[in-house]
Amino acid sequence: MKDLKHLIFFENLLENADNELVKQAQAEGDLAVGYTCYHVPECLLNVDKCFSVRLRAPNTGSIDIATYYMSNYTCEYARALVERGIEGGYQFLDAMIGVDACSMMNRAMEHFEILHVNDKPNFFVTHCDIPYKITDYTLDSYVKQMRLRVLDVLTEKYGVDTSDAAIRKAVEEHNEVCAILSEISELRKKKNPVVTGYEFHVLNLVSYTCPKRLILPYLRETLEEIKKRKPDKKNPYRARVAIVGSEIDDPSLTKLIEGCGALVVSDRYCFGSTPGREIIELKDDEDALRQICLHVMQHSECARYISDEKVLQRRETADRLAKEFNAEGIIYEQMKYCDYWGFERALVSHIMHDEYGWPVLSVDRLYNNGNSGQLRTRVQAFVESLEIKRIHKEAQKNG
Repeated sequence: MKDLKHLIFFENLLENADNELVKQAQAEGDLAVGYTCYHVPECLLNVDKCFSVRLRAPNTGSIDIATYYMSNYTCEYARALVERGIEGGYQFLDAMIGVDACSMMNRAMEHFEILHVNDKPNFFVTHCDIPYKITDYTLDSYVKQMRLRVLDVLTEKYGVDTSDAAIRKAVEEHNEVCAILSEISELRKKKNPVVTGYEFHVLNLVSYTCPKRLILPYLRETLEEIKKRKPDKKNPYRARVAIVGSEIDDPSLTKLIEGCGALVVSDRYCFGSTPGREIIELKDDEDALRQICLHVMQHSECARYISDEKVLQRRETADRLAKEFNAEGIIYEQMKYCDYWGFERALVSHIMHDEYGWPVLSVDRLYNNGNSGQLRTRVQAFVESLEIKRIHKEAQKNG
């Protein structure tokens, strides 16, 4: 297929946390608000003159200094952020919004404060408690956390308008981003898609890491380009796979998988489009903040949620997405030392195979895995097994 017009530009935006569009927005007087987790409602960080930057640590090398502070048994995403912070890579931020979703990210946020990784006079780090289940009182607590520890602090420090009207305006912009990416994602359901998993991963990541008002024109143009794009006459991929699991912010991992012949058609992982790119429907007669918090709790697929209904929801979502996007197998991945997804992957990779009938590849990986020879070998073997299953199925059908 013909290369996307803005693909190289998008790839360059992902090379640094303070990319070209972030710098442009700040030069125009906007405030950069960093965050790491879906449980901080993204649209709340885009009110008024603020814009959200979901933090990554591109091109991470050694994380020895962060390991000294945080130990070898902390997930590499958390350590990579601390290492990048110590290097001065987050000096551009005006605020850092953390959540007590897991102990490792909790420690990372603590080190942002303890080590003074940002010396701006009004810079602040805030922490919010995240519930384990959905009830009236946990929703009340969640709403209160977001109001007191996020919105009110932005108003106090920077004079940000965090009114109901300002929140609703931010949701409108958020929904346009979601609508564009959802429409592009739908095209992956086709037998011979006009967009690859790698391209979609890049598009989705820039929507998380760039100011919405500045990235939206590029996303609109790219959507129209993709809708007119002609697929290759012969599909170059040998199999279709869905990915489920923990944090993936490096599109080179998707490139590795697709380089082995497996088209990635669904991305149910942290930093993926599920959850995160669902349109938020707001009622006019109810508080916008409360509706947003409920939306996040209902759509969250985080393994932190341990109630029976949320455990089942995660399995049903993985099964549904794999079916909707015509996947032939599922890759369950988990970053090394991720407590929640460590348990989830070990158990559910068997359940999805034994109870749901999916071929499953279960992966325990490093933060940067885009050049892993071992992972490449495992994915290649998985692709071959999917091809063999397809051949056997066709033989039974014909004979």
